[in-house]
Amino acid sequence: MAILEIKDVNIRYSTSDGDVYAVKNANLKIEEQDAIGIVGESGSGKSTLAMSILKLLPGNATVDGEVLYEGQNLLALSEEELNKIRWDQISVVFQKSMSALSPVHKIGEQMEDVYKVHDTSKSKVELKAHIENLLKTVGLPERIYGMYAHELSGGMMQRVSIALSLINNPKILIFDEATTALDVVVQEQILNEIMDLQEKFKLTRIMITHDISVVASTCNKVVVMYNGEILEAGNVDDVLLNPQHEYTKKLLNSYLNIV
Repeated sequence: MAILEIKDVNIRYSTSDGDVYAVKNANLKIEEQDAIGIVGESGSGKSTLAMSILKLLPGNATVDGEVLYEGQNLLALSEEELNKIRWDQISVVFQKSMSALSPVHKIGEQMEDVYKVHDTSKSKVELKAHIENLLKTVGLPERIYGMYAHELSGGMMQRVSIALSLINNPKILIFDEATTALDVVVQEQILNEIMDLQEKFKLTRIMITHDISVVASTCNKVVVMYNGEILEAGNVDDVLLNPQHEYTKKLLNSYLNIV
């Protein structure tokens, strides 16, 4: 049974020049504990589609269709109802961790505040232990708890963002170009850690990326998008080794020419 199903989703932005369609007739089923990569060039609609799941799009966006999470249409929920799912059962790791963290609050304080939005049952001691354990899980020392964002490297801040996304033990984790800004060595380290985390927390993972190598090495399924449309989807080996759509072939060739 699919944990998440996108059915006939169309997304358009209202502009001074008229409506612009960013996603057209998207249909996708994601099974529990899938690791699915949504790949395509900039402007293909992959991030827009992913952000529509939790209604994180700008105010000028209109979304039609259904996004079913465990059978419940997220698009039909009120903001209050969605907040019981958003960040709690479905969470997101964004690309720009440097702008996601407050520069004037310690890391531990920020993580405590995020946790308390959804759960106030833990004592101060219990919550600190929970956060320190999460930091350790993503490869960070406990001392990060008392540090500020400017004291951390880019890779360390991205790990903090991943720890934040896991703080309420979600079922689905969306990575929106979450490793793009990192150097190759740190990117590989974090991708390996992400796969370990998926296994440890039994996560369903959605990776938004323009990098086919990330999908090939860390995902079991792939979705290829272009101009707002899903052109091809399936198991990674099937799609990448035997692409059916001309765009997929060109996308693969462009990557092979780079490497």
